[in-house]
Amino acid sequence: MQVRAVATRADLERFHRFPWTVYRGDPNWVPPLLAERRELVDPRRNPFFEHAEVELFLALEGEEVRGRIAAIVNRRHLDTHKDGAGFFGLFECVNDPSAASALFKAAGDFLASRGLKLMRGPANLSVNDDMGLLIEGCEAPPTIMMPYNPAYYQKLVEGCGFQKAMDLVAFRGDASAAIPERAARAIEVCQRRFKFRIRPISMQHFEADLDKIHQVYSQAWQANWGAVAMTRKEFEHSARQLKSVVAPELCLLAEVGDEVAGFSLTLPDFNQVLIHLNGRLFPFGFLKALWFKRKIDAVRVITLGVLPRFRRMGIDNAFYCESWRRAHALGMPRAEMSWILETNAAMNNALLNLGFTLSKRYRVYDRSLVT
Repeated sequence: MQVRAVATRADLERFHRFPWTVYRGDPNWVPPLLAERRELVDPRRNPFFEHAEVELFLALEGEEVRGRIAAIVNRRHLDTHKDGAGFFGLFECVNDPSAASALFKAAGDFLASRGLKLMRGPANLSVNDDMGLLIEGCEAPPTIMMPYNPAYYQKLVEGCGFQKAMDLVAFRGDASAAIPERAARAIEVCQRRFKFRIRPISMQHFEADLDKIHQVYSQAWQANWGAVAMTRKEFEHSARQLKSVVAPELCLLAEVGDEVAGFSLTLPDFNQVLIHLNGRLFPFGFLKALWFKRKIDAVRVITLGVLPRFRRMGIDNAFYCESWRRAHALGMPRAEMSWILETNAAMNNALLNLGFTLSKRYRVYDRSLVT
């Protein structure tokens, strides 16, 4: 078993295509678009690299790829949290402990050579991308922009000395059911008392609304575990990527007077389309996408944030219920709320009160790099 850094275009293509080996025959795996994966790790196209360094590795037995991993130095994370943590991500491996061990050693050695004290992950590539190892709920496909992995990954990771740092949870609900009457009444009372309104973003005033959304992104999650605000370039890059799958009716702003108070983004579950495309839009994937897009029947609430001084007004519950109503009206009655920190009792309890059930659990791990 040997591990080498990706150095050639051929190595990089093997890195991108290796998941098709791991997930062959897995009906729940959603193949990513290869074009999107190539852009993710391209320093010329992804503004994440303006404050980060990423090294990609392949594990090989002879010339057979047995696994892959990325070692990630995120300087904005280090400036924000000052915890000496580097990250691993894009981890894929056959069920072979020796391959996993070799990959984690290579990633750890790279991070340690940069003076870091801790390796955390998986993060693909940051907390603002898909994150965590799926440890509960492997029996169902993931929703859009959520990770998926074989069940044996947990044993591989923990067998290499990683310990739990934090769990991220997902909740499932059915918008075809009525919103609990008690919850609906409470939201109406809060709206009258605190005089906030919920509205969809305006495509006519998109740039102005984008500024409001970025304001929420920059402030609403500052105190959350592991949170790192996106730069304006990263934010605009992400918005551009999401443009083709966004339903404007499900992008909601909360305002109190003329001030933005919060933002909620719900996406149609485009994974219901991607699962049929095998990683390619062309030449025929685009036509398949148009066909299967009409059949999407679920959404994911991807992010929901309220600025600190507008909290405890019921805005979060109002977002949930308005998203619920709108998704149902669009013919997408099933919903996933993800991901949420396991320690976020207020949000988790609110979802349980609205009739949602915990459906998936993702684990973020730490391993010391200090010997």
